[in-house]
Amino acid sequence: MSKFILEIGTEELPARFFPRLSDDLGKAVEKGLSEALIEYGTVETFTTPRRVVVMVDDVAQTQRSEEELVSGPPRRIAYGEDGQPTKAALGFAKTQNVDIADCFIQETGKGEYLAVKKTMGGGNSIDLLAGICAAAISGLQFPKKMRWGSGDFGFGRPIQWLLALLDEQVVSFELAGVKSGRQTWGHRVHGAGPFDVSTAADYQNVVRDQCKIVLSRDERSETIRKEADELAAAAGGSVVWKESLMVEVVGLVETPVVIMGDFDPSFLEVPREVLLSSMEGHQKSFGVEASDGSLLPHFISTLNLEPKDRSLVKKGWERVLRARLEDARFFWKADLDAKVDDWLASLDNVIYLKGLGSMGDKTRRLETLCGALGSQIDSNLKEDAARAGRLSKADLVSEMVGEFDELQGLMGGIYAEKRGEPQAVADALYQQYLPAGPNSPVPTSLFGAILSMADKADSMAGCFGLGKVPTGANDPYALRRAALGIIRIILAFDLKIDLGELLKAAQDTYKGINWKLEPEEIHTQLMDFFAGRLKAYFTGKGYETLVVEAALGAGFTDLCALARRVEALAEFSRRDDFGQAVLTFKRAANIIIKQGNADGVELTGGYDPTLFEDDQEKALAARLDEIGPTWDKLWAEADFASLLGLLGELRPDVDAFFDGVMVMCEDETLRLNRLNLLQALVSRLGRLADFSALQV
Repeated sequence: MSKFILEIGTEELPARFFPRLSDDLGKAVEKGLSEALIEYGTVETFTTPRRVVVMVDDVAQTQRSEEELVSGPPRRIAYGEDGQPTKAALGFAKTQNVDIADCFIQETGKGEYLAVKKTMGGGNSIDLLAGICAAAISGLQFPKKMRWGSGDFGFGRPIQWLLALLDEQVVSFELAGVKSGRQTWGHRVHGAGPFDVSTAADYQNVVRDQCKIVLSRDERSETIRKEADELAAAAGGSVVWKESLMVEVVGLVETPVVIMGDFDPSFLEVPREVLLSSMEGHQKSFGVEASDGSLLPHFISTLNLEPKDRSLVKKGWERVLRARLEDARFFWKADLDAKVDDWLASLDNVIYLKGLGSMGDKTRRLETLCGALGSQIDSNLKEDAARAGRLSKADLVSEMVGEFDELQGLMGGIYAEKRGEPQAVADALYQQYLPAGPNSPVPTSLFGAILSMADKADSMAGCFGLGKVPTGANDPYALRRAALGIIRIILAFDLKIDLGELLKAAQDTYKGINWKLEPEEIHTQLMDFFAGRLKAYFTGKGYETLVVEAALGAGFTDLCALARRVEALAEFSRRDDFGQAVLTFKRAANIIIKQGNADGVELTGGYDPTLFEDDQEKALAARLDEIGPTWDKLWAEADFASLLGLLGELRPDVDAFFDGVMVMCEDETLRLNRLNLLQALVSRLGRLADFSALQV
């Protein structure tokens, strides 16, 4: 077994390319090897700013041999009446590169066909790897591709070299005018190269010892963390780690060297969030904090080389950061001197979304919607909730957010505190954009939850009204994320909010908009959209699709009740008698669906016991009457598991009813009475789940 290495050397690639790039290259090479019938072992991928590498152990020297049956034309076409092969048969043999004598008649389910058995594989791996490499590289996708030279080939950045070895043999191919070989290049300062790699097994040693490159992302990350933690500890603090920044920094360096810089303690008057944003966004550096969480006047930066004079480099980083912090302090002081009423007035000059008015219009809508939501939850919340809605976008016209747009909302909360707004209002502004993604935390403040829901509902109502509905993977206004955010917030806070009423209220706050759809159609589309998001949410939690669909079919305006019904139905589905219960209740539901209105009379679920003739219908009616009070009590308590258990106890009576009673009898009065008896049952079923959606 052999070792294979493929290295794509490039100009510096953006760090954001790497997570997907390494996975895609590894999968492409694995796919190529598998399709070529080449057996292999472990596959590893590595990335540095100037290279993407895939390393494969235990590669077979030759292809695996497999016998393949290839079918040709039907017998009646392959042979003439004289028994001689026709042109069709001879053409098939020629196409398969075999003699006609090697072909035979194969009996299939569709009849007799001419066929041949061919042995696939057996070739040398070295001959096939060239095509595998070229295809794997050509198939890589990037957010943006560059083209260079006179060709049409595109890649994330221009390819400078290609190294491809199977043990000591070069895998020869050419791509974008670059021929593969055994040379690699190293660190631009500490080991530029080129360096020859004699065998694939020597590659990592050459890269480490001669190129002076740390190939492993994990090793680079560990080095940065270890050195940074030591420097921060020596200064009496700890590093403020940000994982997304860490991923980026690891992708920016091939040979990490960590330094700690300092800044004037007077800058600590600027909010922590601003200081960290300056360090992280502009300088790709980490902050240092004390044990109480307050920032210390230090920062951690990562270099891509070992400088001759660390103190000189440190001063350079400090000088650049100082300029950034001076700007931040200027913005901070200017914003503190500004009047919030002036900011609110300025929002009327900021377009929210074409066709939906200004940001000023949006804040007035949010004031109304937040006040209504707060009042619905608790009348004492209305005033602060409405105030939070009014101030929610004021910081968008601040100096600070103009420079650091990632701080919108956060600065609104900080400025609200400084201006003496209630803490509830400040918390709401600070958390209004949470959750920022499917795994992002939801607001911890109830007021933050109210504002976040209102903001998202307002955006969804407006976009849907203008026909800006997500299609496929296209969701430019992040409406799927908004819907998921509303779902997660309602469930996290166990809020008794009617989803339909929330969306209707959001629609009603818009005034004077030229909608592309009628309000009723907008609302229907919004609810359908939420049904899809709820299905994705619960199936993503591991619930079976049919269980989720059945629970959704019973209604979903009360999300907390829906979540409990999904869980109860999932538990019920694990019972031994679940299958029989589903069949029984589906039968009842289907009769009502198909026959319920056949006579032109609306079924109400009200029946006349004096019209019952059979013991089974009398028994079912008696059981329904008997469980009525218990049912109502359990429903009020949202004890859906017990309600489903109660239905399970009722099933024998329903089975007996179907076995002994002719529902669709000739007598119209009896028929309607029996249908209403079933309607009384189905109406209870329908509040729990749409049993017709279940399959067993």
